[in-house]
Amino acid sequence: MKSFVKNTDVLLEKVAPGMTRQIMGYTPNLMVVRVFFEKNAIGYNHTHHHEQVSYVEKGKFEVNIDGKKAILEAGDAFVVAPHLDHGALCLEDGILIDTFSPRREDFLK
Repeated sequence: MKSFVKNTDVLLEKVAPGMTRQIMGYTPNLMVVRVFFEKNAIGYNHTHHHEQVSYVEKGKFEVNIDGKKAILEAGDAFVVAPHLDHGALCLEDGILIDTFSPRREDFLK
């Protein structure tokens, strides 16, 4: 585990059309991921057992959590409890800072 992580040292990985991510740091119980979205990219609805808090660093997103929708912009955040269906549509180029507890083992494979 690194104590300091430089943005320029973390590779971008393509995760879906119009989406790339950087895993910025993690411990067994916590993970921070920076996700870059192009306009109209879709983070398709999904569920997982992790707690998630996401911060909108840049852009505008339509976020859907458990059937409820909200438009969120830079400076806003959303919280997803374990096992809730959620997803996001990027309305203008943007960046989300996703935090997960525990860490997303599936992201490390």
